[in-house]
Amino acid sequence: MDFIEIIKGFFLGIIQGITEWLPISSTGHLILFEDLLKFNLTEEFINTFFVVIQFGSIMAVVVLFFNKLNPFKKDKEERYSTINLWLKIAVATIPAGIIGFLFEEKIDTLLYNSLTVALMLILYGIIFIVLESRKKTPKIEDLSKISFKLALGIGLFQTLALIPGTSRSGATIVGAVFLGTSRYVASEFSFFLAIPIMFAASAYKMLKIGLSFTSLEIAVLVAGSLAAFFMSLWAIKFLLDYVKKHDFKLFGYYRIIVGLLVLLLYLIF
Repeated sequence: MDFIEIIKGFFLGIIQGITEWLPISSTGHLILFEDLLKFNLTEEFINTFFVVIQFGSIMAVVVLFFNKLNPFKKDKEERYSTINLWLKIAVATIPAGIIGFLFEEKIDTLLYNSLTVALMLILYGIIFIVLESRKKTPKIEDLSKISFKLALGIGLFQTLALIPGTSRSGATIVGAVFLGTSRYVASEFSFFLAIPIMFAASAYKMLKIGLSFTSLEIAVLVAGSLAAFFMSLWAIKFLLDYVKKHDFKLFGYYRIIVGLLVLLLYLIF
């Protein structure tokens, strides 16, 4: 029985690793698959698990983009450019950080449910399709051209992801594209923007509940985090290759289908 719980954790880590970076809502998919798998563990641990395994996903970004994110380069110009990027990431993180800190409990209580997730999946699916139907030429096709003002604007869009089912990557990519970036730049900046917000969420959750896990819970967390890490490596590479030749309409249609499925399960159960 214990081994089955570890397998469940590993499988959900795979789901997290894929859906965290694709704009299709990791929360929606985790709710859907957790309902199907049914962890035989405490509800408190399950909620913690969903947050903590995000650390595995973060590490995938750090590994893949270490050279671009490393602020301790020997070359002075490259070091300045990297520090400048981190400052923009910090600015973009502020809105969601403040709102999330102030309203976390209310958001979880009022909005963390299958109905909200289903509606947000469908709504942002429609937004993706409408956005991509504009055929507008992007103004910014290089990450270094993102200004502090634009970074703040993307950060404001990220606050929308506090509503479950929206998708953090979905909100930031939609925001960045709407504000004039290319799909590639929007995706790349979205990856980097995840590092502070997801790390803070994981660390806060761990500090809030303490580190008193059973051996089984530790094994489930490790299995889920490792799965999330390796699948994130694939998902990030896939999305960056995909957006070079395709738009986001496919993700919009996919979100609508998953949203309708979650809504159906909500109405049945």
